[in-house]
Amino acid sequence: MRVLMILPYTPTLVRTRSFNFLKGLVQAGVEVTLATVWENDEEREQLSSWTAQGVDVISAQLTRLDKLGNLAFALPTRLPLQARYCWQPRLASQIGEVLGRRAYDIVHIEHLRGAEYGLYAKAILQLRNVRLPMVWDSVDCISLLFEQAAVTSRSIFGRWITRFELGRTKRYERRMVGTFAQTLVTSQSDREALVTMAGQERIQECVTVLKNGVDLEYFSKSDLPKAKDLVIFSGKMSYHANLHAAMVLVKEIMPIVWMKKPHIRVQLVGKDPPYELRKLALDDSRVEVTGTVPNLAVYLQNATIAVAPVMYGVGIQNKILEAMACGTPVITSRQGVSALDTVAGRDLLTAGTAEEFARKIIETLDNAALLAELGENGRLFVEKHHQWKDIIKELLKIYGRGRNSQPSSRA
Repeated sequence: MRVLMILPYTPTLVRTRSFNFLKGLVQAGVEVTLATVWENDEEREQLSSWTAQGVDVISAQLTRLDKLGNLAFALPTRLPLQARYCWQPRLASQIGEVLGRRAYDIVHIEHLRGAEYGLYAKAILQLRNVRLPMVWDSVDCISLLFEQAAVTSRSIFGRWITRFELGRTKRYERRMVGTFAQTLVTSQSDREALVTMAGQERIQECVTVLKNGVDLEYFSKSDLPKAKDLVIFSGKMSYHANLHAAMVLVKEIMPIVWMKKPHIRVQLVGKDPPYELRKLALDDSRVEVTGTVPNLAVYLQNATIAVAPVMYGVGIQNKILEAMACGTPVITSRQGVSALDTVAGRDLLTAGTAEEFARKIIETLDNAALLAELGENGRLFVEKHHQWKDIIKELLKIYGRGRNSQPSSRA
């Protein structure tokens, strides 16, 4: 099988879904051409590593100026800013060229940011009178995320921009769902939102839930003893939902905890922490903001508990699964597990208010047996439900259905 995979960002460990899709397809013997953009030397080096693994890579640099120009282009139009953000004409040209000289069985496009490349590829194929099944991995329903952020975000600008983008994003996602042979999402709630938005009965069969997995070799349990009384929250800190959760943890939950346990430390681990987050560490020595770390698994393995007060968001919260895979007990919001089939009290703990979070943090830290039980059950849950090897098998089945429904581009 030959797959053209179009990604609007370089597949690195941080981009866990695209990274593991690509890794799994290569291990399954699929011939993959990766079309993507890169922003810096580190990402360019990552693309070289994919080439060394047998992936045919076509790429173009996406600069900060490119992204600003894309936003300026989209602003006065009906096009969502997200949809234009990663557009690079040189990459689009390469996609058109490779479609002309190579035969593929499937075109796989990821995210709202990659959809414009998918539309471009589809137009090229139509001009050449070639029918080729195309799979759009939406990942999440972005307009569903914007609906939540518009009322929940702590940032005034964040609430304004999501409200500005909401209508145009809904229109665009509605159009995309009906454009490609298959649309993938990570959760049932995202699927329901897209199907409802599209408002067409036939769309039901075109939208499929394909959940995220966890690299169980990388995110594994450690034989080393855990740190005592160390709370961790992980994620890309420039992402508004993660920033909101981190601020809730430190500003609302931990002051209650510190009234009874003033020695407890908090680690906020993840790339691109903004100043308001870094200032938390400057103001309180019990808070550590790490920024990018070389090995996230080591931090998760070392922590006593992972706390994720996620108040809004869509799709699957990888931070929760990764902590569970490391055998670290998790306390999260009900929103945080809305896309997971976990059992609260067995696999992890859930809380609502800051007071409830604080109480469960204190009770869990004081109960060695509960810590051990939650750590063990969390790991077992991920092993049973979120192994990438099982998810790749499902992805190949989806590709197979697409190939059977349409003739490939082979001449």
